[in-house]
Amino acid sequence: MKKNVLIIGAGGVAQVVAHKCAQNNDVLGDIHIASRTLSKCNAIIESVRAKGAMKTEGGLSAHQLNARDNAEVAALIRETGVQIVINVAQAFVNMPVLEACIETGVAYMDTAIHEEPDLICEDPPWYGNYEWKRRDRCAAANVTAILGVGFDPGVVNAYARLAIDGYMDEVKSIDIVDINAGSHGKYFATNFDPEINFREFTGTVYSWQNGGWQSNTMFEVGKVWDLPVVGEQQSYMTGHDEVHSLATNYPQADVRFWMGFGDHYINVFTVLKNLGLLSEQPVKTAEGLEVVPLKVVKAVLPDPSSLAPNYTGKTCIGDVVKGVKDGQDVEVFVYNVADHKEAYEEVGSQGISYTAGVPPVAAAMLIATGEWDTGTMVNVEELDPKPFLTILDRIGLPTRVKDANGDRPWNA
Repeated sequence: MKKNVLIIGAGGVAQVVAHKCAQNNDVLGDIHIASRTLSKCNAIIESVRAKGAMKTEGGLSAHQLNARDNAEVAALIRETGVQIVINVAQAFVNMPVLEACIETGVAYMDTAIHEEPDLICEDPPWYGNYEWKRRDRCAAANVTAILGVGFDPGVVNAYARLAIDGYMDEVKSIDIVDINAGSHGKYFATNFDPEINFREFTGTVYSWQNGGWQSNTMFEVGKVWDLPVVGEQQSYMTGHDEVHSLATNYPQADVRFWMGFGDHYINVFTVLKNLGLLSEQPVKTAEGLEVVPLKVVKAVLPDPSSLAPNYTGKTCIGDVVKGVKDGQDVEVFVYNVADHKEAYEEVGSQGISYTAGVPPVAAAMLIATGEWDTGTMVNVEELDPKPFLTILDRIGLPTRVKDANGDRPWNA
C-alpha cells in the first residue's frame, strides 16, 4: 500500500487537492505541498487547518520547489518519503516531474497534457509527443503514471469507458461537452491559468472523425446542447487533451470536444488575438524591453483563484456517447453537475478548480489501495471506471446517466 502525497502546485486546483487529501488522509497519509512560491503553499495549509479538513492526525508541510528541475523534484521526493505525486502545476513542468518520479520509483499523476513554452498545438496525437514516449520506461521501473486525471481530461475519459462498456455493443461517437453556466462578476477573466487557457484556444482545433484527424479553427464549428440543470447552451468545438487518447483507444468512434463560450468572451478573445497579445513569442518594446505578450495579458488579468468568493451558478460536464446495442441505435449522456458556491464554502475554490482537483485525489486513493496501482503509464479510459466513480460520488462529484430510460445516478 502506497502512502504520503506530494502536491506540486499552489493554485486553485492545488487548494482543492490539498483539502480533499486532508479529508482522506486516513488513506493517503502525510501531505506535502510544493511550489516556487512558499507563501502560497502556506496559505493553502492555513486554509486546510481553518476548515478542520484533516480527517486524522498527520503531517501537513510546505516546501519551496523549482518543479522545472527534475533533480530538485527527485531530491524532495526522497527527502519527504512520499510515494504518490499529484502534479497540478503548470503543464510546462510535467516532464521534469514525471522524470523525477521514474527516477525515484514513485507514482505520478497530472491533470493536463505536457506543453513546451515556445510551442503551441503540436501534431496529434498530443500524448505521443512527450508522455507516451516514456511509457516503456515507466513499465520497466514499475512506476504507475496516470495521465490527465482531472475532470476533462480524466473523469470524462472514465465516462466514455462506462458508457461504452455498460450501454452498447459498438461505439460510434464520443462528444465531450463542458459547460460553465456560472458567473464570476468580472469584466473578463479565465477560470484557470490564463496562459494555459489562451494557448488552448489559439491553436488548431483537432477532432477525430471518419477515422482521421480533422482540423478546424477556434469558434468555426458551433452547436447548442440542451443539458440537465443548465438548459440550452452554446458551445464550440475545441481542441482538448482527451480527444487524443480516446481517439487512440477508440479509433472506430468520432471523438470531439465542445466547450461553452459566451459572446463577450469570444469578442475579447478575438480582439486580443488579432492584436497579437496572445502570442507566446517574445517581442521588444521601444525601450528595448523583451516581453512575451501572452505573459503580459496573464499578469493584468484576475488570478483565477480570486474569482472563488463571488462565483455563482453551476457547471455541467459530461459525455454524449452514441453507439449500437442489440442492433439498435443508442445514446447515453454521462455527466456531473457542480455548484460554484458550494465548492467555495467547502474548500475555498470555485467550481472549475473543484471539478479539476477532486478526481486526482480519488485516483491517488485507488493507487494507495492498489486498485489503480498499475506499475505502468495509462490514460484514464484504460482503467476500470467503477471504483473511481464510486469514490467521486462519495467525495463530492456524483455521476448521473441520462438515456432513453430516464435520468438517474450511474449506479442505480
